[in-house]
Amino acid sequence: MSETLSHNIQDYLKRIFELTRSGGKASTSQLAEVLGISAASVTNMLQKLSKTDPPYVIYQKHHGVELTEAGRQAALKMLRRHRLIEHYLVMKLGYTWDEVHQEAEILEHAMSPLLEKRMDAALGHPEFDPHGDPIPNAELHMPEIVQISLNNLDVGKNGQIVRVPHEDPQVLRYLGKCGLRPGAKITLLSRTPYDKTMRLQVHDVAEEIVIGPTLGDQITLKVEA
Repeated sequence: MSETLSHNIQDYLKRIFELTRSGGKASTSQLAEVLGISAASVTNMLQKLSKTDPPYVIYQKHHGVELTEAGRQAALKMLRRHRLIEHYLVMKLGYTWDEVHQEAEILEHAMSPLLEKRMDAALGHPEFDPHGDPIPNAELHMPEIVQISLNNLDVGKNGQIVRVPHEDPQVLRYLGKCGLRPGAKITLLSRTPYDKTMRLQVHDVAEEIVIGPTLGDQITLKVEA
């Protein structure tokens, strides 16, 4: 399916999926911001994607957009390839986790089904990429973990990092320096009442870490007893 879609359409569908993965619809302004284009261009594309056969999106002006099943399948195919590539670059080619996103953005469009299959096998069919994002399997089923954002963790509670934001290399370098990687265990020590800045301890790391609420909303974890 995705092999017949333009790179531009593939990017649209992937972004809509990411913006709506927790439910609801994506707005034109949200898509314009993440794609770096004008709202008018987004509107034109969404209108086209809602009229294809089969349609890839359900779009109503001023009411946002959501994927149809065909759109969702195409988006999952691209997410699978993107995350497999990221994992391969880190595990097999020595890339650091802050270097792989832009490489995968380019390579995902050129990946053949055969290369996808063999890369998946060479990696042992991983369920998660280096940033903790789930990798859809060959049937495009997504592994799920019950998780909450760091912002919603109660003070004094322990948790294990599941996912971190993956697109900003500077943020990833900071998180890596702090030891905040998927699998790391943390304890939330305090949260200030006025700006919600958090102080936390990463287990096995001596220094305490300070995280603001914007970044805390993008870090998810499993809560531990």
